[in-house]
Amino acid sequence: MLEIKKYAAIDIGSNAIRLLVSNVIIRPDKEPQFKKSSLVRVPIRLGADTFINGIISEQNTNRLINAIEAFKLLINVHNVERLKACATSAMREAKNGKEVVEKILDKTGVKIDIIGGKEEASIISSTDLNNLIGGDNSYLYVDVGGGSTEFTIFSGGKIITSKSFKMGTVRLLSNKKAVNKIIFAEVEKWIVKNTKDLKRLSLIGSGGNINKLFKMSGRTEGKPISFIYLNAQYQFLKQMSYSDRITELGLNPDRADVIIPATKIFLSAMKWSGARKIYVPKIGLSDGIIKNLFYNKI
Repeated sequence: MLEIKKYAAIDIGSNAIRLLVSNVIIRPDKEPQFKKSSLVRVPIRLGADTFINGIISEQNTNRLINAIEAFKLLINVHNVERLKACATSAMREAKNGKEVVEKILDKTGVKIDIIGGKEEASIISSTDLNNLIGGDNSYLYVDVGGGSTEFTIFSGGKIITSKSFKMGTVRLLSNKKAVNKIIFAEVEKWIVKNTKDLKRLSLIGSGGNINKLFKMSGRTEGKPISFIYLNAQYQFLKQMSYSDRITELGLNPDRADVIIPATKIFLSAMKWSGARKIYVPKIGLSDGIIKNLFYNKI
């Protein structure tokens, strides 16, 4: 007998917050299917507060409360059974992060868990990658967020290692060049060390920026983007002004600036790992939250 359950995930990131509502289709003797029903994104750039001033402003706190209230209405309309809300680097690094979470709970009734980098990487890596990571090949999974980037290495269908770095797009825009240089050097050292013995390695990319780059490429779903194409796109985007990226390419204002450092992160990871192609399966933290909710892991 067919059974359909509805779950929702709220991902409070450094660049935007997202509500994902998913249908879980359950059939006897079959693996459950996770189908996205609705995805809503609101560009509240919490990282611009945290990474510069160390706290989340009252203005953005109120915007966040309003967004959560709006999400609650959508959740009720969808008849969602279970909800999980998680906040990542901007909230966990803000001096008033816990205070903001308590205020949101008081105003909206929504409990937000501030998760660490390792837990974030673990949730992301639990997403359904079976169609990609099977066989003898190796993969470096790179999830680029606004405040941090999570790296997970798969080989032979198993997780070898993972690590979260403070290398997010909003953070890179906020930092001084010297600071970013140090961060990139740390990530390079980790990637080279952990991928040097792996052959036929490819990247798997997730996050809003790589999804946008994939859409712009016109590639068929499931087909990878090459290093050569991504590098050409990077050079093209860098030559355009911020306003031209909005008017000529149709990028949202909150995407038109962060897409540059995001592309640099993916290109750097490909260069350091020796990967020549990157797959973009359109999965992320919110997908991992849904899956973990279904299996009662969180």
